[in-house]
Amino acid sequence: MSGYLSMFFETIFGFFALFLITKILGKSQINQITPFDFISALLLGELVGNALFDEKAGIPEIAFVVAVYGTLLYGTEIITQKFKGTRHLIEGNPAIVIYNGKLIRDTMKKNKLDLNQLQHLLRTKDIFSLQEVEFGILEANGTISVMKKSDYQTPSRKDMKLSPHDVSLPTTLVNDGEIIYDNLKEKNLTEEWLIEKLKEQGYDHLEEIFYVEYVKNTDLLVHPILNRNHQKWDLD
Repeated sequence: MSGYLSMFFETIFGFFALFLITKILGKSQINQITPFDFISALLLGELVGNALFDEKAGIPEIAFVVAVYGTLLYGTEIITQKFKGTRHLIEGNPAIVIYNGKLIRDTMKKNKLDLNQLQHLLRTKDIFSLQEVEFGILEANGTISVMKKSDYQTPSRKDMKLSPHDVSLPTTLVNDGEIIYDNLKEKNLTEEWLIEKLKEQGYDHLEEIFYVEYVKNTDLLVHPILNRNHQKWDLD
């Protein structure tokens, strides 16, 4: 019985200790944390959890572990605030993955981001076509910030008192240089038709293509393979 009572008090203490550390670190929203913060939080919880089931560890030992690790995390936060040069190492930097409406393949690969993941991130911003995007920035916490092309920014058609028109969901026909045959079949299209349309836009080889998007009654949206090659961005 005394063992359960001890674990009860240790659990209560561990709960409040982690709560206090969270408040000290000042994380108000879960989507603000960087990968380093996330792993640190998991590790801190694991340390407390292991201490609860260690017969030799009591409240003083748990307090010590939480205090030491919390101090390290807090110290890291102070360092990144005072020394800007450390932010890249600890927090990471945002990366431009869409520049002037074009996908930047090598930046995406460097950040382990494939087209399916990018499309998912864009859909969370209510963007269902890459045609709408002028700039896309992958943030350090894994979210994406988007600047739409001027044609897709507010005011909306309703604001301008224009008549509504049919909306079609874009379909990916080429993903990272590979034809998505299931999508072609779903839209009653053929590989020959796709190749011919690409030639009309000046692309003779599929190896040149990174992404192709299809919307009925509009021209194909084609993104050729484009690598940054460490060139500086001109955002003016």
